[in-house]
Amino acid sequence: MELLELMRTRRSVRSYKAEAVAEKDITKIVQAGMLSASGKAIRPWEFIVVSDKEILRNMAGCRAGSVKMLKEASHAIVVVGNSDASDVWVEDCSAVMSNMHLMAHALGLGSCWVQGRLRKADDGRDTDEFVRDILGYPENYKLLAILTVGVPNEEKEGYELDKLPMEKVHYGKI
Repeated sequence: MELLELMRTRRSVRSYKAEAVAEKDITKIVQAGMLSASGKAIRPWEFIVVSDKEILRNMAGCRAGSVKMLKEASHAIVVVGNSDASDVWVEDCSAVMSNMHLMAHALGLGSCWVQGRLRKADDGRDTDEFVRDILGYPENYKLLAILTVGVPNEEKEGYELDKLPMEKVHYGKI
């Protein structure tokens, strides 16, 4: 599939079938993340791959209103950045999330970006603190986001290129 077509048809999937995703596919998704661009090639990210259903259920309270797709997902890939290693860890980890999102779609899987940074959990704590208490990563690692991954239980139409808001594109100046 051509890259633009892959991007056009990639959609966030929030409902998954009760089927496990093959570990070889999770490995490919993680490899896509590792291949992301990184300022000065520092790669300040760490990934925590979660497949334990009890942990996924516990993590579902990480966002106010709950994120039920964590309960249904086969896996979650938690992306944290070492804030001591790089001042652009947010940007680097965002590139990771985009690459992994696209790879999941290329493999015929569904995924959803669950924003963690600057969000609150059901219990009022920061989402980062909530997830850190479950997974135990160090204080200097900051949660960017969680990618849920599963076999999609829903199908969504792709975006239409001729309906993109091209008025947002400016050449030279605004």
